[in-house]
Amino acid sequence: MTTVETLLSDPDTAGVWNLVPERSSFTFKIRNFWGLLAVKGEFTEVSGDAQVTGKGAVFGRIDIKAASLRTGISKRDEHLRSADFFDVERFPDISVVVTAVEPTSGNGADLRATFTVKGITEPLPLPVQITGLGDGSVRVSAKIQVDRSTFNLNWNRVGMIAQKATAAADAVFVRAE
Repeated sequence: MTTVETLLSDPDTAGVWNLVPERSSFTFKIRNFWGLLAVKGEFTEVSGDAQVTGKGAVFGRIDIKAASLRTGISKRDEHLRSADFFDVERFPDISVVVTAVEPTSGNGADLRATFTVKGITEPLPLPVQITGLGDGSVRVSAKIQVDRSTFNLNWNRVGMIAQKATAAADAVFVRAE
């Protein structure tokens, strides 16, 4: 198994890495109906890339089309796209920008990242697992608790929606030719 430190310092990994959307997933889960129901959803339109310097530095960006969210119930999806939540007409993109990586142990690392949702940009610590795959691609997996109020996602009729949501990513990158 290759460690994150090895991947970051290997000159052969230096260069541009492109996100492979069809091999990646960007999901969320939140408790609803006063904790009785877990609502799960996925964003289906994403793009992104990363730059690895070969000297331990990483820079990257992932853009998510907010209107691409799907929970399996079209009426709920429409409400989530409305001004009550993501307001996709005014804020079509959610972005994650990575400016640094700090290896922890094995294939773990902490990314310095900023999230932009509804025009609000906030730094959020992002612990990840980075795994080299047999075909030369790299998988970056993350899971984080996000307080909805941080990004003005405050709609909550009679307190039925949990304050925190779990956002998860399983992003696969391939080196650009």
